[in-house]
Amino acid sequence: MATKSRIIKKGPKKRAARATSNVFAMFDQTQIQEFKEAFNMIDQNNDGFICKEDLHDMLASLGQEPTDAYLEAMIAEANSPINFTMFLTMFGEKLNGTDPEDVIKNAFACFDEESCGYIHEDRLRELMTTMGDRFTEDEVDEMYRGAPINSEGMFDYHAFVRMIKHGSKDE
Repeated sequence: MATKSRIIKKGPKKRAARATSNVFAMFDQTQIQEFKEAFNMIDQNNDGFICKEDLHDMLASLGQEPTDAYLEAMIAEANSPINFTMFLTMFGEKLNGTDPEDVIKNAFACFDEESCGYIHEDRLRELMTTMGDRFTEDEVDEMYRGAPINSEGMFDYHAFVRMIKHGSKDE
């Protein structure tokens, strides 16, 4: 004896909710807006994607003359065309590649003999150019550009770490 199966009509089939990309959860709305503005400035041809020509034009507007190999290496860092989501993902990966705040602070604290949160800029320059992964003078100059150094030449490493991880107060 064959049994009839009952068919219950439940209405239209619901689509699974699309998971939002985690990359948007990594940044606050202000940061996302700033990244969007940067993306739009780089996307010179306004097609919604950053291509080699866009990068060339943007770098040229900054006085750079990048080689094709350099531009191709930049584009190759993405595993797909660079739309805004990919752009944000790439920045998220770069920014999350930094050490946690406490690790960076502790690295500076090793050289803070008075445990005051400051290291004299000359002493820090000497340490950075002579120990470990040595920085060049130009790299130290670049790091000091915009760094929190007071009128006595004291480098505030707590404020510097905050600036690295969260941006400056002006941003």
